[in-house]
Amino acid sequence: MSASILVTYATKYGSTQEVAEVVAATLRECGLGVDVQPMRQVRSLDGYQAVVLGAPLYMFHWHKDAIHLLSRHRAALTERPVAVFVLGPASADEKDWRGAREQIGKELAKFPWLKPIALEVLGGKFDPTKLTFPWSLMPGLRKVPASDVRDWAAIRAWASSLVERFRPVSPP
Repeated sequence: MSASILVTYATKYGSTQEVAEVVAATLRECGLGVDVQPMRQVRSLDGYQAVVLGAPLYMFHWHKDAIHLLSRHRAALTERPVAVFVLGPASADEKDWRGAREQIGKELAKFPWLKPIALEVLGGKFDPTKLTFPWSLMPGLRKVPASDVRDWAAIRAWASSLVERFRPVSPP
């Protein structure tokens, strides 16, 4: 049986993929068919009744793969329910969380046609040992302690909240 929900993600260091896989597993546990795929590999949304998009914010910008996917699949995304999750702050500081919510609002405003049925900012993960160029050259970033503020119970609860919105409506 072909999957009816696509959970697609963009990631640089793997933490968004980990969240996408938990979202997909939660949807499957609730009886939905789900595929998980990196945004770069999405060629078509045919066959999917709904889409979950997950991408991190990096240095005040949404991951470029999310921007490209929205541009490439605009028509298909307007025809089905779309839920969005964003990995943002790697700290518990409320100021960082407010900033992430404001920033994703600005990023999504570039796509006024997109009307997500759900939008969630989730905690992120930071590991200075995995920084790649040019970030690896910034001494200040290398000194920031590692952190992981992803709340797995909240992630599963959010994914569960999508189930009723994604179930097909039975004909009368």
